[in-house]
Amino acid sequence: MNQKKNEKFIVALATIASVGLVVENYLMGWEFWVPVVVLAGMILIWMISLTDRIDQDLRILFHFGFAALLVFYHGIHRTSLFDSALIVVLVMATYSVLRKVYMMHFMLAEFFAILFIQLINLPEGEPVVYDRLTVSRLLLQIVVVLFVYNVSVRSINDRIDDDEEKKVMDRLIASNNESMEDFLSNISHELRTPVNVVNGMSDLLIKKGAGSEAMSIKGAGVRLACQIEDIQDYTECKKEDVYLDEENYMSTSLINDVVTSFRMNDNAKDLELVVDLDPLVPTMMYGDIKKLHKIYRHLLENAVKFTRRGGILVRMYSENTDYGVNLTIEMTDTGIGMSRNDLHSVTEGMYQANKKRNRSSGGIGLGLFIVYGFAHSMGGFVRIESEKRNGTTIRVTVPQKVVDGTPCLALRDSFDGAVLFHVRPDKYKVPGLRDFYREMASNLAKGIRVPLYAAETVYEVERLKEKLKVSHVFMGQEEYEENKGYFEELAKEDIVVAVSADKDIQMPAESRILLMPKPLYAYPVIRILNDGSSAQIADLEEKAERPSFEGVSALIVDDEPMNLVVASSLFREYGMSIDTAGSGKEAIRKYHDNDYDVIFMDHMMPEMDGVETMKQIRTLAGDLGREIIIVALTANAVSGAREMFIREGFDGFIAKPIDTKDYERVMLRVLSGSQTAKGGEKK
Repeated sequence: MNQKKNEKFIVALATIASVGLVVENYLMGWEFWVPVVVLAGMILIWMISLTDRIDQDLRILFHFGFAALLVFYHGIHRTSLFDSALIVVLVMATYSVLRKVYMMHFMLAEFFAILFIQLINLPEGEPVVYDRLTVSRLLLQIVVVLFVYNVSVRSINDRIDDDEEKKVMDRLIASNNESMEDFLSNISHELRTPVNVVNGMSDLLIKKGAGSEAMSIKGAGVRLACQIEDIQDYTECKKEDVYLDEENYMSTSLINDVVTSFRMNDNAKDLELVVDLDPLVPTMMYGDIKKLHKIYRHLLENAVKFTRRGGILVRMYSENTDYGVNLTIEMTDTGIGMSRNDLHSVTEGMYQANKKRNRSSGGIGLGLFIVYGFAHSMGGFVRIESEKRNGTTIRVTVPQKVVDGTPCLALRDSFDGAVLFHVRPDKYKVPGLRDFYREMASNLAKGIRVPLYAAETVYEVERLKEKLKVSHVFMGQEEYEENKGYFEELAKEDIVVAVSADKDIQMPAESRILLMPKPLYAYPVIRILNDGSSAQIADLEEKAERPSFEGVSALIVDDEPMNLVVASSLFREYGMSIDTAGSGKEAIRKYHDNDYDVIFMDHMMPEMDGVETMKQIRTLAGDLGREIIIVALTANAVSGAREMFIREGFDGFIAKPIDTKDYERVMLRVLSGSQTAKGGEKK
């Protein structure tokens, strides 16, 4: 029991003792005024105990004093000569739970005080005759009280020592955990540099046509980079030191990231991904897009790891609120599911469902803990619904501010027609996958307010075509190949026929069928509904044009030669003129002799680190009357690193290993005030 419960327990016992003393006082004919005082004291200690306005130690001291007075009043009466020891022992045992040694000392002193008063034969009742029996009984009482006193004091001291040892052990464990987390954080930071080299050099080999070996190296490097990030994210979540890097982002970019990740996952070849994007989700929101990407990645990787048959349904929808929206990311699979113990272990960190198996699923078991940590840091929550062998649904909800509240997907006002969804239900060996497709199609039709009709057979397609003004027919690869001739003829009519298929599907040379590369998701469907036959392209994903930074001169500063090679090769692809420096001093000297537009600065360098070098170059630029953009290019990518570098005076921040999207985003922003995105002249 904790101290508060102990206090309530003791006050309850004191109440019982008070009532007993009042009854005994009446039966023995003792002082008539005492019961009133006792009852008043009992009421007072309850009032004091129930309020938190008085310090707990003072409350305990008060009701202990009240108990001591009751013991003294009872003990000084002649009829209580041989009862005092029992009462004192009970009080000692009761108050020992509070772990106050001074109370044991006081009760022992009170016992001897009562015994002394009894021995001097106060003029009350008959005097005590001290024969052998009386003396032996008194000696026995003294021995019992001393024994209980010693046991109580030793017990209290032992418990205090145990508490101190536990506190020391807890501090040691906390210190060890912190040291381990710091170690993981430092080691992940140190590993970023060689991983950056591996990924960069493998890219160079791939461009030179090195073949599949270079692709394998690249794949391993990317996987290792992700696991290093996971370690970093895990330590930050464990310390509850997650920093949000919020910015405006397009909601469709989250879904595109899921689709791209699924296509690149070799373990997902035998699975189907169904993406259900609510068209009413706001087009642009404000939040930490990087962490949302990571939440999606971890959820998708977990779903793929533990799903052998069937597929995965990804949903994204939102609910309007006073502050914006509650954005919900949901991942449902047809996999092995989790038990109640597994669900409980998720929030403890390092959960791994197949510890005792052959580890074929891979991973280091940090994903779900990171998802919880990121969701909580954004003010959201996570819900998991799962049963063994019945799949898992993980739902992450986070609040987001709305920048552009228009729906992310919408039909043109000119759209007029009915849409058929031709899927043969018996083709799915896993019933859940059939439900995924139906749910996705139904939600999409409801969101864009288009009439959608299910047609399980060609006969139903034909029947609905005669009854309705059918403008589009969507289907899977199996349905198309089963009745290829019929649908090829149908596509020649004024009806758009679209097939969700693998890239290796064989199509007739003059086919007018539109192909939608798997996985099926809302964006290509909307493109086809809006553009009709003109949407006939191999891949309907939006491919952003790579920006050009022609005419931009840059200096890359890094003490690692291979990092200079990697960064130089990557940046030259954007048309930049590149120079390099291997130290802070060399960078200052080169900037004195050359006028660069941008300097990319490493942070951790010997002799003079990146921050000090940046400040000296800023001072030199002022003396020379120049303007200079300095971007931190570093493996120090802990949460809040970007804000720290910006606060120190950098214009931007790019983490290693270099992500081209981050690089392009930062460059477009820092150059917007002095250069056009296409590399125009300086303003």
